[in-house]
Amino acid sequence: MSSRALDNGATFAPEETEEAFNRRYGRLSRYAKPLMALLTVFVFALVGFAIYRLTEEVSYDDVVRGLASTSPGSIFLAIFFTALSFATLCLYDWNALSFIGRKRPLGEVALTAFSAYAVGNVAGFGALSGGAIRYRAYARAGLAPDEIARVIAFVTISFSLGLTVITALALIPMSPEIAPLVGLDPVWLQTVAVLILAGLGLAFVIARIGRKTAFGSVFRFVDTRTLSRQFLVTVLDIAFSASVVYALLPAGAAISWPAFFAIYAVAIGLGIVSHVPAGIGVFETVMVAALGGQVGTDQILAALIAYRLIYYVLPLLIAIVLVTVTELRNIADRQLPAGMVRTASRLAPLLLATLTFILGAMLIVSSVTPAPTDNLEFLSGFLPLPIVEGAHFLASLTGLLLVIAARGLSQRLDGAWWATCVAASAALVLSLLKSVAIIEASMLGVLLFGLFVSRRLFVRPASLFRQALTSSWLLAIAVLCIGAVIVMLFVYRDIEYSHDLWWQFEFEADAPRSLRAMLALTILSSTLALFGLLRPASLPVSPSDPDAVAKAVTIVATQDVADANLVRTGDKAVMFSPEGDAFIMYGKQGRSFIAFLDPVGPRKARAELVWQFVETARAAGCRAVFYQASPALLPAIADAGMQAFKLGESALVDLERFDLKGGRWATLRQTATRAERDGLSFEIVPVERVTDILEDLRAVSDAWLDEHNAKEKGFSLGTFTDDYMLMQPVALLRFEDRIVAFANMLLTDTKEEASIDLMRFAPDAPKGAMDLLFVKLLTELRNEGYKHFNLGMAPLAGLSRREVAPAWDRIANTFFEHGERYYNFKGLRAFKSKFHPEWQPRYLAVSGGLNPMIALLDATLLIGGGLKGVVKR
Repeated sequence: MSSRALDNGATFAPEETEEAFNRRYGRLSRYAKPLMALLTVFVFALVGFAIYRLTEEVSYDDVVRGLASTSPGSIFLAIFFTALSFATLCLYDWNALSFIGRKRPLGEVALTAFSAYAVGNVAGFGALSGGAIRYRAYARAGLAPDEIARVIAFVTISFSLGLTVITALALIPMSPEIAPLVGLDPVWLQTVAVLILAGLGLAFVIARIGRKTAFGSVFRFVDTRTLSRQFLVTVLDIAFSASVVYALLPAGAAISWPAFFAIYAVAIGLGIVSHVPAGIGVFETVMVAALGGQVGTDQILAALIAYRLIYYVLPLLIAIVLVTVTELRNIADRQLPAGMVRTASRLAPLLLATLTFILGAMLIVSSVTPAPTDNLEFLSGFLPLPIVEGAHFLASLTGLLLVIAARGLSQRLDGAWWATCVAASAALVLSLLKSVAIIEASMLGVLLFGLFVSRRLFVRPASLFRQALTSSWLLAIAVLCIGAVIVMLFVYRDIEYSHDLWWQFEFEADAPRSLRAMLALTILSSTLALFGLLRPASLPVSPSDPDAVAKAVTIVATQDVADANLVRTGDKAVMFSPEGDAFIMYGKQGRSFIAFLDPVGPRKARAELVWQFVETARAAGCRAVFYQASPALLPAIADAGMQAFKLGESALVDLERFDLKGGRWATLRQTATRAERDGLSFEIVPVERVTDILEDLRAVSDAWLDEHNAKEKGFSLGTFTDDYMLMQPVALLRFEDRIVAFANMLLTDTKEEASIDLMRFAPDAPKGAMDLLFVKLLTELRNEGYKHFNLGMAPLAGLSRREVAPAWDRIANTFFEHGERYYNFKGLRAFKSKFHPEWQPRYLAVSGGLNPMIALLDATLLIGGGLKGVVKR
C-alpha cells in the first residue's frame, strides 16, 4: 500500500474513453467563464436598451436639474439611512461569528464587515468580492478556512433567504408593474412568488422535524431564534437602504413608503439574479418602469444617481479613510489594538483597488457627458481650446488605465502602485483642465493620499503589464464601455449624427468631444480584450531537468518537511523563487496548475512564491491550485485571492513521546509482538546498500501491484523506479531471510520530521507485518533523534459537520460516509489512529465557484496518471 493521501480517486464509467472525457471536460472548464461573461454583457446590453426606451421623454438637462434641486435635508436623511443600513449589515458578521463560537473584538468585526459591504456593493457578486475581504481579514485573525467559509455561508444564506421571502411577498402585489419587464403574465409571477414561499415553508417544516435526505444527512435550519433574528436584520437592512432612495425622491411623490419598499425589494432581487456587477442598469430599469406613473422619470433618475453616490461610493470613501487613519496612527506609534492594525493592513489594498476602479469608471462616464457651461466659459478665458480638447480626450484613456491598474492594486503589485499614482495624478490635473471637475479631483486626491499612506503594503515586484486580464475583468471593462455608450446616446439623443461632428472643435461642441473620447475608449478596450484572447495557449508543463531537481533536493535537505523529498521522483515541474532559495513543485492537468504541498524554503520567500505561481497559472489561462496546503500557508493564500477548502487531516506522531507502554498501546503492542514471534525481522538499509536488494524490492512491489490490481501512481506519490529507490534509505521486513515488505524513507538533515512513501507487501507476508514495520521504524527514528513522523493524510476526514457547514464539507462528508466502495476512507484513518497522532488539517486552495470540485478532479487524475489510471485504481 502507499502511506500517501490519495492512491485512488473517484471511479468513472470505463466505457468513456480518456480522450472523450478530457475533450468534453476541457471545453466545459475552458469556456464556462467566458460564456457566462458574454451572457452577462448581453443581458446588460438588453437592459441598457430598455432603460434608453423608458427614458425617451427625458433629457439630460432634466436629470441635472433634478439633481441640483435635491434639498440638503433629503441628502442628510439619505446619509442617515445609509449609516443605519451599514450598521445593520455589520450585524450579519457579528451574528455569524457568535453562531460559530468565534467572537472577535467589535471594532475589528465592524471594520471588516463595513469594508466587505462597501466593496461588495460596488463590485457586485457580494459573496465573492465581500467574501474575499472577509477571507483576508479573518484568516489573519486566526480563523480556520472552514470557519471563514461558515461565516460567509451564514451571511450569504441569511441575506438570500430574507431577500427571497421579502421579494416573493412583494411580487404578489407588484406583479402588474413587473410583469411587462420580463414579458410574462402577472398571474405567472404571482404563482411563482406563492410557490417560492410554499417551498421555503416546506423546507422549514422538513428542517424542524429533522428528516433525512437521500444522502443520509439531516437537513436543518439554524434554531428559530437565530433564524428570526437574521430575518429581522435583513428586513431592517432592506428597509433602511430603501429609505435612502425614498428620501431622495421629490417631496409629495405619489407613492407610499410601503409600496415603494415592495418595488425596491423586487428591483434589488432582480439586480442580484442578473449577475450584472452591482446590478447596475437592471435595478434602475425596474425602478423607472415601476415608478414611472407616480414620479417623474427625470426625478427618478436623479434620485437613483444620488443613491448610487451616497450608498455605494460614500461608504467606500469612509472605509478608505478609516484604514488610512489606522495606518497613520500605526506609523506614528500610537497604541492601537493589534486586530485593528492587522485588519486595516489586509483590507487597504482591496479598498484602494475598488476606489481606483470607481474613479476610472467615473472618468469614462464623464468623458461622454457635457461639461457645465459655466465651467467651460471660465476655462475659455485663459486656456486655449486644444488644451481643453486634449485634456478631455486623455482623461477618458486615463480612466481606462485606472480600471486596469485596479487589478494590480488588489494583488499588491508595486508596479500597479506606481502606475496608479501616475495615472491618478494625471487624471487630477486633466479633470481640472477639461471642466474644473472639483468632485472628481477631490476623490482622486483621496485616492492619492490613501496610496501614499499605504505604500508599504505594495511591495510585490511583479510586472503590471504581464498580468492577464481574466474574463471577469474583461466583463467589467465591457460593461463600462457599453454603459458609456448608453449614457452618450441618452445625453445627445436630440443631436442628429453626421460625419462632420468628428471634426468640430469648439468650446460648446460637447457631442464631438464625447464621440472622439468614446472612439478612443472603444479602440483601447478592444485592443486589451483582443490581447487577452490571443495570449499564448496553455502549453504542457514538462518535468524539470535533473539539474533543477538536484538544486531542489539541496533545498529540501535544509528544511523540516520530509514529504518535500517527493521532488526526487522527477515527474513534477519545479518553480524557484527569484533568489533561488525556495521552490514549488507542481504539475498540470486540464486547466489546473497544481502545486503539491507548501512552497519549500525559507518562510520569507513563501508568500512571494505563492504569488509567482498564481500569476504563472493565470498567464497560461489556467487556475492555480495548492494540494495539501498546510495552515501556515493560509494567510499567503488569502492574500493571493484564493480560498482554502479542507481536504483532510495529516497524522503527525510526536516521536519524543512515542512509547508502546500503557493501556492505549496494548493492541498495537500485542500485534507487533506476535509478528516478531512469527519470524519477522526489521532492518533499515542505508542508501549505499539499496542497490544490492533492488531486485528483491522490485519483486515485492510487482507482487503487491498484481495483488491489488493497481498501477503506479504519481505526483503526490512515488513510483518504483531505480533512480527514485536509490535516493533514500529503505526500511524492510524479512521472513525466513526473504524480503516480504519494505518502505522507502523520506528524511531531511534537520531531523525535525521523517516519513515514508511507497509501502508494499508480498501477498504471503505474515499477519501484522504492517504494524510491526511502523512500530520498529518509529522506534528507530526516535532513537536517532527525529522529532516527528508524518503518517500522511487521511482524505476527507475531520471536515465540519455543523448545521451551517459549507457545501464543500457536506459533500465531502457524504463521500466519507458512503464512498467506501471507491476508497477506504474510514479504514485509512482508523489505521493511522492506532499511533495516536496529532491531526493537522490540510487544504485544497483554489479560487471559488466550481473550481474546487474541478481542481480536486484534476488532482485525482494527475495522481492516477489520467482517467485510465483512476478507473484501473
